[in-house]
Amino acid sequence: MKISVIGTGYVGLSTGVCLAEIGHTVTCIDIDQKKIQHLQKGIPPFYEPGMEEMIIHNLTEKRLFFSSSHRDGVAGADIAIIAVGTPQKEDGSCNLAFLEEAAINIAPFLEKNSIIVIKSTVPIGTNETIQKLIESRFQKKLQIVSNPEFLRQGSAIFDTLHPDRIVIGSESKDASEKIAAMYLPLNAPILTTSIRSAEMIKYASNAFLATKISYINYISNLCEQVGADVEAVAKGMGTDKRISPAFLQAGIGYGGSCFPKDVKALLAISEENGVNSGLLQEAAAINEHQQTILINKALQRFQTLKGKRFALLGLSFKPETDDMREAPSIPMAKQLAELGANVIAYDPKAIHNAKKILGSTIQYTDSIDDAVLQADAIFIVTEWNEIKNMDIGTLLKTTRSPIVFDGRNCFDEKRLKSCDSIEYYSIGRPVLLINQPKNQQSSLF
Repeated sequence: MKISVIGTGYVGLSTGVCLAEIGHTVTCIDIDQKKIQHLQKGIPPFYEPGMEEMIIHNLTEKRLFFSSSHRDGVAGADIAIIAVGTPQKEDGSCNLAFLEEAAINIAPFLEKNSIIVIKSTVPIGTNETIQKLIESRFQKKLQIVSNPEFLRQGSAIFDTLHPDRIVIGSESKDASEKIAAMYLPLNAPILTTSIRSAEMIKYASNAFLATKISYINYISNLCEQVGADVEAVAKGMGTDKRISPAFLQAGIGYGGSCFPKDVKALLAISEENGVNSGLLQEAAAINEHQQTILINKALQRFQTLKGKRFALLGLSFKPETDDMREAPSIPMAKQLAELGANVIAYDPKAIHNAKKILGSTIQYTDSIDDAVLQADAIFIVTEWNEIKNMDIGTLLKTTRSPIVFDGRNCFDEKRLKSCDSIEYYSIGRPVLLINQPKNQQSSLF
């Protein structure tokens, strides 16, 4: 098939590249000419494992093209996939301006039987609104399909090529069959629904996962107070097939471009429709509180943070991405700086993007060794493999104090017992003190 993808963000680029990989001829369109010029040379606009190699391969095979022209990009396309951003407004609702603009830009150049697929995350009823917009403005009948994405940043290529399911929402059997045929090489389960059900599936899925994270974080806070270990609790819960172990890792909260935005959008949709949203409100509140957990532990430990030197390990909202959107590191770094601490941060991929947000609020370095040198404490914020696999015992010998605040529970007790000396504060687990004053633990609990 000949396919056009409008938007070259995480979703659009991952979709376009992977559709080319399975044999389709794909043109990705973006109004950012500089971005298109880089993509034509095989340079992606963000870090995603495997992305650059797959772009170069499909450019070479003449299956993948990039254009800043809507006319050229959609000419002769069987399917046009819109995957532009739907950013959050101040009230939590979605800003659909980019989506509407994309639809208006491509509609004049589409063939009569072309199908528009909306992959952007949108409020319920948006697909119908876009269809009416096109029909009223261009007097052109086009089929609309809702096809939400479920990829994870850091594993976007894998998730696109190996989806748990493909959701196709349409009122047209012919359109549904054509989109199903587009995905046929993936050999994935296909769920065909109404358009509105497909739109809701995306929000319901992300809000559930966000709530599951907030739930285990609530349990982790309770574990600390009653002397239980949240990892043992999560393991016991996760072995129940009805629950599963996925998203039961306690930590300092979720971030990124999806969960925070989609939860707030669903809250806005609930309010608009008069449906009680207490559960989601609490999930969001727990997540916001969770991002302050390590700072509170540090304040209880040191009393004052003024003049202290802290290493901040990890800045991106999750490993294997350079995305800083809604990253817990942002409020943490700002709060530490406001409390008078000197913060030096390390991240293998996200420093460039972090500087755009945090600026000179903190310092940056390109190595873990430099970050922890003479530090009064280490804060672990993102669980990159490089950070999880670091020789913590050796690194602590270069710090001013062997104190670690681990927001991702990267280390187990057996491994930490090899350290000569450590104060280790994690999430939902007892404080671990090795060759430290026993009364230190009472300063936290």
